[in-house]
Amino acid sequence: MANHQTTPLRLRPSEHRTLLFVGDLLMAVISDAAAIYTWREYQRYVLLADGFKLKVVEQLLQNINIPFWFYLLPLAWLLLMIELYEPHTAASWRKTLRGIAISAFVGIVIYSLVFIIRAEPNSLPRVGVGAFLLYSSVLTLLWRSLYIRFYSSAGQLRHFLAVGAGKAGHTLAEVYLAQKPPPFKLVGFVDDDPQKLGNSVFGLPIISQSFDLLDIIEKYKISDIVVAVSGLIQGTTFQTILDAQEQGVEVTRMPTLYEEMTGRVPIHHLESDWIIRSFTDQARVSGMYLLVKRLLDIIGGLVGLLIFFILFPFVALAILIDSGLPVFYSQPRSGQGGRVFKIYKYRTMRQDSEEDGQVRPTEENDPRVTRVGNFLRITHLDELPQFWNVLRGEMSLVGPRAERPELVQSFQKKVPFYRARLLAKPGLTGWAQINYGYVATVRDTEVKIEYDLYYIKHRTLAMDFNIVLRTISTVLRRSGR
Repeated sequence: MANHQTTPLRLRPSEHRTLLFVGDLLMAVISDAAAIYTWREYQRYVLLADGFKLKVVEQLLQNINIPFWFYLLPLAWLLLMIELYEPHTAASWRKTLRGIAISAFVGIVIYSLVFIIRAEPNSLPRVGVGAFLLYSSVLTLLWRSLYIRFYSSAGQLRHFLAVGAGKAGHTLAEVYLAQKPPPFKLVGFVDDDPQKLGNSVFGLPIISQSFDLLDIIEKYKISDIVVAVSGLIQGTTFQTILDAQEQGVEVTRMPTLYEEMTGRVPIHHLESDWIIRSFTDQARVSGMYLLVKRLLDIIGGLVGLLIFFILFPFVALAILIDSGLPVFYSQPRSGQGGRVFKIYKYRTMRQDSEEDGQVRPTEENDPRVTRVGNFLRITHLDELPQFWNVLRGEMSLVGPRAERPELVQSFQKKVPFYRARLLAKPGLTGWAQINYGYVATVRDTEVKIEYDLYYIKHRTLAMDFNIVLRTISTVLRRSGR
């Protein structure tokens, strides 16, 4: 039993994220120091080229003051790379390369804007910033390459064994096999139904029954057990799981592992009192969180309305030329607690998009969307008027999507726990919006509600900030929905 406990490199997803953060921070700090050195050497070269003597040059270099903000560049770099801390993105070479390239490009754009706006451009070390972005891109790419090799090595993955090969077990296997690359190695299942022995779940073997659990743990070097039993657990099975836990094996419930792998809540595998336990006992947000969130909404609402007024003449003219009046449209939406309010947006669809009176959600490549409307949607400019709703307190910057009351009434009859999404204010952006596309079917709606419930259960200011940054990245890539 001792062998599987001595493997130090089998990290959990949270530990992988910590490792990534520490490595990225180290690379960024080294890049910052190298950029300062490069900047000084460039100044030395320029001064010597201008005819200054070496002694004078050294004295001038000693008097150069490094701006304080230059030492904050490593933190700025980590913020630009926020999307690369998603486990599946971090394990993909292609996504990592693209993410680092986008981060460097966004950094250049931000610096260029600041450089243009600043009254004293000489106070901004262009060579230093350019060197930092170059060094941090290269060093981070090298470090991430080492990480990907480490992550993809099967010997570093934790070995999981699932208890229960029923409905919950099938869902677990399906989700696990969809992870590319896998976050751990799922060895197989144990199940007390003798008729299932020798069979498999999506190619993963049902090895034995629970009475043989300890021997299987020893044989396959199991580090984790996931309990995927839909009904009651037999007393002997429960005791065997406890015995394994006492010997150092970590035990996780299937819904918890599902959340960890997908960032969603498994609505079809939750007990009837889940809402009470999750949102009353476990996930009750503090008054301080709500206060700070509201203050940030007010600040964000004011900034958003300023951007709205600046862009309004251009957006309005484009809509008028493309499809005529009206420029805006409003609709009733369900807010927190089911309270109905009017949402305001730029019109992106034809005027007769619902002439039959039927309420239909927007689909991907929806023919009702105009040419200008499509551009406004992928850049999220159509949502600028909603900052007024944010300022009024009807919406938040981050939260579930505000749906029409008719759709809420329809979906709550078909989708488990659907109305629980109304526990939070709707948002301009949200966890579901940045992780999933258009809703065209009931199954799509189920996936989105799983994201919404995950956000409501785990919401923090850090998570809100993460969502805002990822939304900005989405807008810059023009991949909005």
